[in-house]
Amino acid sequence: MEQNAQTSVAVRAWPGALFAITLFVEDLEAAKLFYTTAFGLPVAYADAASAVFNFERTMINLLKIESAAELIAPATVATRAAGSRMVFTLQVDDVDARCAELTARGVHLLNGPMDRPWGIRTASFADPAGHIWEIAK
Repeated sequence: MEQNAQTSVAVRAWPGALFAITLFVEDLEAAKLFYTTAFGLPVAYADAASAVFNFERTMINLLKIESAAELIAPATVATRAAGSRMVFTLQVDDVDARCAELTARGVHLLNGPMDRPWGIRTASFADPAGHIWEIAK
């Protein structure tokens, strides 16, 4: 945080660290099971419409798609059939070892592990709602 010299009030840097990502899901229970199994994370918070997982300082909030419209109105909530529009990338020490661990946990890899032309090794998988996750080194 920076100090504002005129008011001596702490001012948060802009842009700051990513605080939360909300993912819209059709089946909250299936999504919760996937995140606890694939990532080995406990549920940090849950209610009837959502479940939150902490990825270090970033919260991943799984929100039932029925509750999404209220959050983003007047924007439109897309369905899974609309296709992927983003990839979330997690840095790992060993892509091949992490892939072996993920597949042992029942996670289906979409691709990889593979060496990319831009010099990194990656693999990708999707959660039950179709959100794409990539691991990379």
